[in-house]
Amino acid sequence: MSSFESTVPGELGEPAVGAAEVPEPGAVTIVVPTFNEAGNVRELLRRITESVPARLPCEVVFVDDSTDDTPAVITRAAPDCSFPVTVLHREQPVGGLGGAVVEGLRAATSDWIVVMDGDLQHPPSLVPELVAAGERSGAGLVVASRYTKGGSRAGLAGGYRVAVSRGATWLTKTLFPRRLHGISDPMSGFFAIRRSAVTAGVLQPLGYKILLELAVRSRPRQVTEVPFVFQDRFAGESKSTAREGFRFLRHLAGLRTASPLARMIVFGLIGATGFLPNLLGLYALTAAGLHYLPAEILANQFGVAWNFLLIEHLLFRERRRHRGRWDRVGRFALLANADLVLRIPLIALFVHHFAMSALSATALALVTTFVLRFIGTEALVYLPRRGREAPGESGGGSRAARRAA
Repeated sequence: MSSFESTVPGELGEPAVGAAEVPEPGAVTIVVPTFNEAGNVRELLRRITESVPARLPCEVVFVDDSTDDTPAVITRAAPDCSFPVTVLHREQPVGGLGGAVVEGLRAATSDWIVVMDGDLQHPPSLVPELVAAGERSGAGLVVASRYTKGGSRAGLAGGYRVAVSRGATWLTKTLFPRRLHGISDPMSGFFAIRRSAVTAGVLQPLGYKILLELAVRSRPRQVTEVPFVFQDRFAGESKSTAREGFRFLRHLAGLRTASPLARMIVFGLIGATGFLPNLLGLYALTAAGLHYLPAEILANQFGVAWNFLLIEHLLFRERRRHRGRWDRVGRFALLANADLVLRIPLIALFVHHFAMSALSATALALVTTFVLRFIGTEALVYLPRRGREAPGESGGGSRAARRAA
């Protein structure tokens, strides 16, 4: 861990809340994930110094995935901040911004953890009010919302980003109506959470929407909101890209399929989509002159490969680390092809032993082999091996460490 603890006090502004509003102890750790935010760091620390009252014990933890000189800028700016400043630089940005926040949650030592971006679109002046709102209400999670009364999304640049933000908010609240009840802005990256309410071990972040991850996987029972005005970026460029959008959709799929029943339904839907590459492959192979029987066997592999790719990225993304890639490929292919071998004897058994019609027997065999294939895929391909992890896929990123006072 690299830690920069300042000895030069900065100028403090007026406390944002009265002394009685934040009962002691109300210590707060401000976690700031950064990726190439060198132009914003010094101003961010200055505003934190001005906004957080000296009587509120505070530390600032940067979790940095930068490829520029952001860590060095933090080093130089830290002595001007009146609070201890820590920076964790990750060589491997596992989980993206959400993974960085989880690293910060693990490193935090305070009663309260405030998560905010490093580009100053989240106003540091609101940090004391987030903590105060949590202390007043007894909530475990306090969300800074753009969509509650008094809030605004003014800092979103252009109609496209506004539309994307509103669409993502609608989608997430539609998919998780119970978990997100009472949260008007699940896309917010600005919130305070009690350290006792964080279960870092259950978090599996992907991309930048860590509040959604926290709310769905380990939401505190009581949640409150504080309105805030989304500010313009102070310096640098937005990190919001189409790639991040696709990661967000993958993350949503992973969260929505956390339950066994939901996984089975999605497994079936993915399997149904595999008919298309199967049929296209069969058409191409028979058109090339191959006999239909070997063509059928080969074409089935196109469907198997298609299904494997979708299942890997949409259904069992967080479990891929439990086995090596080729181990997973081999086991999945074996199970998928065993389905064909098992289905014909099952149909014969249902027809001759149970006197079922061919149509009913085929339907029952399809359902039976589907359930067996799902159970087998989950148990034999994606469940962890006892006491072992696949080499090179264990997650986590290396962190650089140094200390300055």
